[in-house]
Amino acid sequence: MTWLRAFGEVVRSGLTIEETRLEPLLALRTAAGVAIVVGPALWLISPAYAASAALGAYSAGGATFQRTWRPRKVIALGAGAGLALSTFVGYLAAGRLVTFLPLLAVWAFVAGMAWAVGSTAGIVAATTVGSMLVTITLPTSVGRAMEHAVIIALGGVAQAVLILLFPIRRWGAHRDALADALAAVADYARRLRHDPTAPFDPEPLMTARDAAAVTPSQARTRPPALHGPRGLAERIRPVVAALADPEVGAPAEGPGRDRARELLDAAADVLDAVARSIRRGTPAEVRPGSMDVLRVDEEHEVLEGPARLAAERLVELLGEALEIAGSGCARGRTPTPPGPAGAQFLVRPTMFRLVPVVVRAVRRELRRTSPVFRHAVRLAAVATLGYLIAARLPLGHGYWAPIASVMVMRPDFHRTYARAVARLAGTLAGVALATGMVRALGPDARVSGALAVVSAGLSYTLNRTGYAYSQCFTAAYVVFLLGMGGQAWEQTVPERVVLTLLGGGLAMLAYVVFPAWETPRLPGRLADWLAANGRYAAAVLRDYAEPTPEHHADMRRALLASREARAAWQEAYDRARQEPVRPRGLTSREAQEAQEALKGFGRAAMLMESHVPRADSRVVPEAERFAEALEADTAQAAADVREHRNPDWGRVEEALHAWESAAGDRTPVVRREAELQKQALEELATAVSRTPLERDVGSAREEQRVRATLAAEGEDQGPRTEVGDGAGDGERRASWSGK
Repeated sequence: MTWLRAFGEVVRSGLTIEETRLEPLLALRTAAGVAIVVGPALWLISPAYAASAALGAYSAGGATFQRTWRPRKVIALGAGAGLALSTFVGYLAAGRLVTFLPLLAVWAFVAGMAWAVGSTAGIVAATTVGSMLVTITLPTSVGRAMEHAVIIALGGVAQAVLILLFPIRRWGAHRDALADALAAVADYARRLRHDPTAPFDPEPLMTARDAAAVTPSQARTRPPALHGPRGLAERIRPVVAALADPEVGAPAEGPGRDRARELLDAAADVLDAVARSIRRGTPAEVRPGSMDVLRVDEEHEVLEGPARLAAERLVELLGEALEIAGSGCARGRTPTPPGPAGAQFLVRPTMFRLVPVVVRAVRRELRRTSPVFRHAVRLAAVATLGYLIAARLPLGHGYWAPIASVMVMRPDFHRTYARAVARLAGTLAGVALATGMVRALGPDARVSGALAVVSAGLSYTLNRTGYAYSQCFTAAYVVFLLGMGGQAWEQTVPERVVLTLLGGGLAMLAYVVFPAWETPRLPGRLADWLAANGRYAAAVLRDYAEPTPEHHADMRRALLASREARAAWQEAYDRARQEPVRPRGLTSREAQEAQEALKGFGRAAMLMESHVPRADSRVVPEAERFAEALEADTAQAAADVREHRNPDWGRVEEALHAWESAAGDRTPVVRREAELQKQALEELATAVSRTPLERDVGSAREEQRVRATLAAEGEDQGPRTEVGDGAGDGERRASWSGK
């Protein structure tokens, strides 16, 4: 992608309105937290203290809107404490540049490294850098600095108290995550009716697993309905895939296929009903027709063999889901989670036990090639440079430039540039709106304070609709806040626009100077996904060879690792497609084909998982040899992909041939699924294998494709003479073959 096209995508993304459900009650509660601390501080103390109180309450309230599974009151308290600490420490070093600049650089670097823990930690840490830059201009002594820090912390306390006293939709985010996972499996079942090999995105299941991890205190108050359905969704997904697949399930045509479609449609209805039940906290309601379809008739059932086993298993799992949802369709009693009474829940560390986890996460990212480390370096450099440049300009409020840089910078190219564009657009609209209102209403401190609270509420309301639209009211909030302190709009508006433009420009320039491109990392991400998929497939086969609880646990761990590797690949692939960087190692077409091949490989392993035998079932000795060959070849192939060598599947072919030649093989379905795995691996080898000559000219061909696409898009009429037309490609292929 060229820089011009990438910038066009950036502008479009930054100004796009995201379709999401607004949460006005949450915004109202958070805005009330701002009002509770701003009003008394303005009335009883002074505008300067009111500004500190507003900063703490507004930033702590904004932190509670981030995607996190911890209690919101804990997030508010943590954000308030971090803001207070950064304010006080910043004031202690603010007397001289020789002391403040190193502190600012170190603080910004640590805030950047907080992304190693997660996006919520990174965003909250960035706000503490902004707090340090703003409030060092307010106190006049160490004692006053301590007072301002306490007032900022009280803003976080006020937000936490409101969350405690007025809980809105308790466990709502967790309910949504679980309901989304069930709805995703329902949508998958419906798509399988028309496309038996339809892909499935495991992200909703991964999100539901993250939401299911709770602390011991949370586990005591978690609703029972949030405990069991996630595991059921995990088990239902391979069963519906096995039922729909014509290779190992229902036949491709005939009454069996019609019956499979009916079962899939009924399963989707049941899963949607369970999802609605969990999302709303009400009993599930399923259409009677769907329940009739799910009755398996022993005498007249048209499905046979593995397809019939999958249908019976599906009906059993759906009955468990309905029981947990409290519909009364299965047993008509109070829903309880499946499994033994003492079943362990997914443990999330408490805030104190999180410290060693954070240390380990940060230590893993302390390397030059890490995107998080490079982001931290950029953040530290831009914050200090922006502060120095703004301090030399004949403008007040020079801290706006580094704040703009810090708040828009992200570890990847696309989000950094999109947020920079969105912040500038939102700032222009916001200051224009606020300026008009100030001119119309006059410079009254109480009126400005009230308008600041209203702007904060609107910013919270639009927080998830797009950064530009939320930033519009954030900019208005800042203008009203400064007006409350006696600053004239003629001073604040031009300064804010110019310094925001400066800060956004520095952030964008920093990524050009010290980037963290994902494009060169694609072969490594693909290799990690391949190796993880190989371990998962081998674990499933070992469960066939010796069905034990230990092997089943290994299979589950390998599945989770495979999902994490796939998510890492998908994130890197999506970022690489938006980067103005020439392909290195993998062209766009090769990456797409390799991705489809690995999805097919993972799907074949999932189909095999759907038929995993019980602990008392007979063993499949041929599966052990195939598992060893599969794990060894995929591990070696992963190394080959990293080094741009052609992978080889010799051991897999030998093991599969021995399996086919084995006398008395009574597992044709399992062997067929192993053949599907080998076929997917061959497709992967075709996607990434290249001759030495192709390695030299691959990048040039990719550039030709890009230029041809851009030329085609730019021609509105007339005959096309594209660089990459069919005739030209044929002539080039002939010339290459002649050479």
